[in-house]
Amino acid sequence: MSGKVTVNQTTFEPGSTKVAVPIMGQTPQEVLSQAKNAIRQHPDVIEWRIDYFYDAFDQEIFQSTANSLREILGGTVLLTTFRTTGEGGKGQVPDSEYIKLYHWILLNHLTDMIDIELHFAEETIAELAYLAHAHQIKVILSVHEFVGTPPELEIINVLEQMENQGADIAKIATMPKKFKDVLTLMRATATESAKLTIPIVAISMGPLGKLSRIAGPLFGSVMSFATVGEASAPGQLAIEDLRQQMTLINK
Repeated sequence: MSGKVTVNQTTFEPGSTKVAVPIMGQTPQEVLSQAKNAIRQHPDVIEWRIDYFYDAFDQEIFQSTANSLREILGGTVLLTTFRTTGEGGKGQVPDSEYIKLYHWILLNHLTDMIDIELHFAEETIAELAYLAHAHQIKVILSVHEFVGTPPELEIINVLEQMENQGADIAKIATMPKKFKDVLTLMRATATESAKLTIPIVAISMGPLGKLSRIAGPLFGSVMSFATVGEASAPGQLAIEDLRQQMTLINK
């Protein structure tokens, strides 16, 4: 059974790949300026990378920035992500601080979707997922493999683990060493998108992985990340280039 998730007016389902743009401002002014620039390109999702945000742990500044961000985005989906260094981000905090921050964001309903990294303890993931769902916030469970691409069976096992741990969307990003690795990720995703009850985001990073970013509808990936300004991960394309190439390859 293929999965489908609707957030606001946006539906994530196999066969249609939504475009997300990350914003990575360090100050409230940078966050809001980047959001204004990004929203002009009409993305489906804005990902607020709060691991870049200097005031992520100042509740007053965070809430004020989040409220202003909501006004800019209107009905565009807001995905909030604190990406740790082990997963390719800037966040270097104890697990307890990560969990406390996420608790506060969820309790105050400051986002539409939240990204939780799979490496946390099962109890932590279960607690955060329960809290998110209690506040009608969707959960992306994510894993990022920067040293290579796991075998197909391992990718499948990870995606099934995410479903079992309460994800609304499962996200996996891998680093290919050869083009065959890109095909491995795409094949595993195609297999699982027809089986899981949740949608999948699958990305092969770097220059070799470009095909995975533009061919999502062909293998079941429901979201691709594009840039309006700085990239948040290796291999991201500018939004106009991504859309143009998606149109060509998915005709």
